[in-house]
Amino acid sequence: MIDKVRFSNLCEQNGIFLDEVMLERFDIYARLLVEWNEKMNLTAITEPREIELKHFLDSLMLIKYYDLQNVSNAIDVGAGAGFPSMPILIYKPEIEFTLLDSLNKRLTFLSVINNELGLNANLVHSRAEVSGQEENYREKFDLAMARAVAPMNVLSEYCIPFVKEGGAFVALKGSNDDVSEAGNAIEVLGGRLESNISYELGGTEARTIAVVRKISQTPTQYPRKSKKISTKPL
Repeated sequence: MIDKVRFSNLCEQNGIFLDEVMLERFDIYARLLVEWNEKMNLTAITEPREIELKHFLDSLMLIKYYDLQNVSNAIDVGAGAGFPSMPILIYKPEIEFTLLDSLNKRLTFLSVINNELGLNANLVHSRAEVSGQEENYREKFDLAMARAVAPMNVLSEYCIPFVKEGGAFVALKGSNDDVSEAGNAIEVLGGRLESNISYELGGTEARTIAVVRKISQTPTQYPRKSKKISTKPL
């Protein structure tokens, strides 16, 4: 499905080195993504070269810009078809990953990926604003991540409550960089913007990775209900 040599070289250009086991897992992942996409709407990206760049490398770029050495557990908030969490888990299988999504059909797909790749992610069917208030998930993770088009202040309210003090929330965003406008939300939620990196994916696609360090507990009223988050963002 994917061109393993091409994809391996693409990753190496960004300091990410894949072994044969990893490459085989990425190949299986790509084939299953295209196969399942015919049953349910998972992605508009189905060409092998596009999957390699816009799904797999796009997810793995988090590794380039954030040090995972001290991360023992992580949560992908709104995991969708498994990006960025599953590519990172392929690369770092020792991390205990929780993949949270509100749509059960996506979790059905992720369960198949989990099994076929021999990985062991925890799959949770829930909304972020609900689990973010639950004892089992609130402030339990070294790292929370999201790859989404939502504004940074909205993403922050959904994601920062999951992070323990000293941990981080990492947002993978497109060229519409609104991170600078989210300062108040980040501060209110107990975070501090640590870095905001813009780069070009594959030399053409504008991307931004924002890292928010959790420096204090999130006030108990956050996250609020979804409607309030969207209509009255911090």
